[in-house]
Amino acid sequence: MDERQIAKRIEILKIEHRDLDAAISALFEQNSTDQLQLARLKKRKLRLRDEMAFLEDQLIPDIIA
Repeated sequence: MDERQIAKRIEILKIEHRDLDAAISALFEQNSTDQLQLARLKKRKLRLRDEMAFLEDQLIPDIIA
């Protein structure tokens, strides 16, 4: 992947991350008792954050000290 593709993928992941955050908030506001669904959404959100961090690290050049 080149830098442009990585940046585009990061933007897509950020949008999905925000959408998951909104879905989690909505379930909390509804006092949802579906703990399994909440756990799945939170786990997905963490995976997205990890993937974003990995991709952002690829955009930063390694500096040899």
